[in-house]
Amino acid sequence: MTDQAPIRPEARSPRGFVDRRGHDLLAERRIVARVSEVYERWGFEALETSAFEYADALGKFLPDADRPNEGVFALQDDAGSDEPGEWMALRYDHTAPLARFAAQNWETLPKPYRRYAYGPVWRNEKPGPGRLRQFWQCDADTVGSDRPEADAEILAMGVEGLLATGLTPDQAVIRVSNRKLFDGLFDAGGLTDANQRLTALRAVDKFDRLGIEGVRLLLGEGRLDDSGDYTKGANLPAPLISAIEAFLASSSQTNASRAQVLDAIANVGASLGNAGEAALKELSAIDRALTSMGVEQSAVVFDPTIVRGLEYYTGTVFEAELLMETRDDKGRLVRYGSIGGGGRYDDLVARFTGQTIPATGFSFGVSRLASALRAAGQSDQARTRGPVVVIVFSEEDMQHYLDAVSELRKAGIAAELYLGRAGMKAQMKYADRRNAPAVVILGGDEIAAGQVTIKDLDAGRARAAAIADNEAWKAERPGQQTVMRDALIPTLKAIIE
Repeated sequence: MTDQAPIRPEARSPRGFVDRRGHDLLAERRIVARVSEVYERWGFEALETSAFEYADALGKFLPDADRPNEGVFALQDDAGSDEPGEWMALRYDHTAPLARFAAQNWETLPKPYRRYAYGPVWRNEKPGPGRLRQFWQCDADTVGSDRPEADAEILAMGVEGLLATGLTPDQAVIRVSNRKLFDGLFDAGGLTDANQRLTALRAVDKFDRLGIEGVRLLLGEGRLDDSGDYTKGANLPAPLISAIEAFLASSSQTNASRAQVLDAIANVGASLGNAGEAALKELSAIDRALTSMGVEQSAVVFDPTIVRGLEYYTGTVFEAELLMETRDDKGRLVRYGSIGGGGRYDDLVARFTGQTIPATGFSFGVSRLASALRAAGQSDQARTRGPVVVIVFSEEDMQHYLDAVSELRKAGIAAELYLGRAGMKAQMKYADRRNAPAVVILGGDEIAAGQVTIKDLDAGRARAAAIADNEAWKAERPGQQTVMRDALIPTLKAIIE
């Protein structure tokens, strides 16, 4: 019998999932911290729900009740018995878990209940550029208020959150509309089929990407895209398609104020019905509140093409769009588009209680925004610093190295003792790859003299770039200084700060 070679699995990441190193994680962590600070300052309480929810609590996303694995990642709980357990699914977003939590704890919650949440969400969808199956979101929601001012407050807070992430006012905009506008159009056009309505809304949601011609096809029989994939249309009657086209044309005004957009919608010529008239009143109230809060017309604009694809929205909807130029690693332009969104969902809690409880919220796409900032060259990655590295020369002097690294950490300086077995040159290269601000050198001469040599890596890089002659660079030793041992901490703090 011959020995068989061991079967080794291929090291690979699951499709639609990525590994992220320190600088990427830090970039997302900073966005979460800055946005969370805004949420807390506006009076929102933190809430963390579990990664899993029972599948029936996510019903809006589950077309297959027997095996609910379309759109979400689901598994069946064995329930600790021989009976088949209930289906559980990784959360698709932070909104459905909030609705479940509110229904479960409504009697004890302050009303309205204002909460924010952050963390990963999972979607069992086809991955693609900028579309992953696991990513982070950071949400804020108000549950229990039907006032348009609650929507306006969420929007104003969203604007402040975008600025807190490092974006400038001209680099992002929040576009706002109201789903009741289309409810009114559908009512006036005699469209009662819920599936047709949802398909039509999802067609309109692609307006910014496909334009009016693509939307017209999706409102009709369907559309064949460039890859050969066919998307079935809503099969709306021709008069209703024409009315929707005229309605969408009202969004073509440039630099129009929110009030001017509302006037254009009211005068579009198509009947908006009672629902549409109610939407105009709500949007008008939101405009007044935004103006009172000092939110610029360019920061929040009204755009009737915004509908959001999720079924649970019932009224006002928002979408944050990135306006800055972004490029991939090869210098090609990349359009990120939406980096957040939300809206009003007055019926989601009612799925559990039968009682309508109004709610509104906004979600930052943390992972998407971090990726966009990196593509635009505005990531915090360049400012992410590694630890000070203490160089190791000999086993005999290990106590001196351990004392130095402990002293640095007690002083609040991130520090690392090199624990490999490479020589001095390799250790310096290691420190450079760690993006260390400095290295600490305690050779035999320094130890004997009660001194320490510190190499400021940033200063060395900058000076080296200005010295063309390699011998001159070696002679000058840019960024390197030798100080008394008790000056280690203040010298390093001066370099770092």
